[in-house]
Amino acid sequence: MDRKRNQRTAVLASGIIVGMLGLTAASVPLYDLFCRVTGFGGTTQVAEASPEAVTDHVVRVSFNADREPDLPWRFQAAQRRMEVRLGENHLAFYTAENRSDRPIVGRAVYNVTPHKAGAYFAKVHCFCFEEQLLLPGETVEMPVSFFVDPAMLDDVNTADIHEITLSYTFFIDEEATAAAALAETAHLNVNDDEI
Repeated sequence: MDRKRNQRTAVLASGIIVGMLGLTAASVPLYDLFCRVTGFGGTTQVAEASPEAVTDHVVRVSFNADREPDLPWRFQAAQRRMEVRLGENHLAFYTAENRSDRPIVGRAVYNVTPHKAGAYFAKVHCFCFEEQLLLPGETVEMPVSFFVDPAMLDDVNTADIHEITLSYTFFIDEEATAAAALAETAHLNVNDDEI
């Protein structure tokens, strides 16, 4: 009797452990999905197009640019701020310059403050949707197309927002940078063989 009870307990404990491991593995994608849907933590939304309705209500959008200390790039917003009517599509630009002698791949993470505005700040197109490869000494201009959803005025928690800051921080993607360096070396070797 005790043997069967021990076997059931072992199977139940194993099932719980496997279930917990599954939840742990799924927690990052589920948290990411939660943030994207709700705007939690200032996570912005992604939209196919701006809404048809444009209001006369204006908010000021400020632009912030940071990078991790080990990234040898100059990264900055091309404009400090702009006045935005809710619902109207706008285009802002950031610039990045690779100040190193090697190709580097960077990935931008982003959010808005106040965080509660994240559910209403939508990007139609953004350089942050994909990695950015900058060759040695290369300078690029990177656009972001966005709008602030007029529904923000209908939310009692966000109706009082008059200023939003869009922030980006670039990080080195070590694996992609290593692959880019190998590709550049291979390309240089092929060119040397042709000479």
